[in-house]
Amino acid sequence: MNWPRLMRLGVGVIGLSPDAFWRLSPREFLNLIGADPDQDPPMSRAELMRLAELFPDLPASASNNQED
Repeated sequence: MNWPRLMRLGVGVIGLSPDAFWRLSPREFLNLIGADPDQDPPMSRAELMRLAELFPDLPASASNNQED
């Protein structure tokens, strides 16, 4: 999946908040935009690991400190 393109569509065009976008499952998002969720193959483990490296989860204490 082309996540940057899907984010631009979801956040920029449809107007979802980033939080709402990331809370949707890929199937829910594809249904929302009228796409066939069975058209694209599921994400591979390698793709998931690449995303995890690009967008690491922050520990809860680190995310709380960013709001201060």
